[in-house]
Amino acid sequence: MSDTVNAAVTALNEKMGGSGFDGTAKMTIEDEGSLIIDENGAHAGDEEADVTMTASAETFEAIVSGDLDPTSAFMSGKLAIDGDMSAAMRLAQVLA
Repeated sequence: MSDTVNAAVTALNEKMGGSGFDGTAKMTIEDEGSLIIDENGAHAGDEEADVTMTASAETFEAIVSGDLDPTSAFMSGKLAIDGDMSAAMRLAQVLA
């Protein structure tokens, strides 16, 4: 996995404070790789998930840092969502 994916995994686990996510979500970072968020937290991987979100590394960094709201990223076309929209909305609450 890329350094960007590894950094995202670390940042997401810190942001979630050791708690997991009710469901499975895949975050695909363009040209870098994917990570999975589930009941155990975040880890690098490319398994099947309830919802897949795709964006550039810059967009993911802004979302994880809190500089960009996931809903705003989706509405502006910076974040693509495929799959269970309710899972994406639950994850947005976890990342807020």
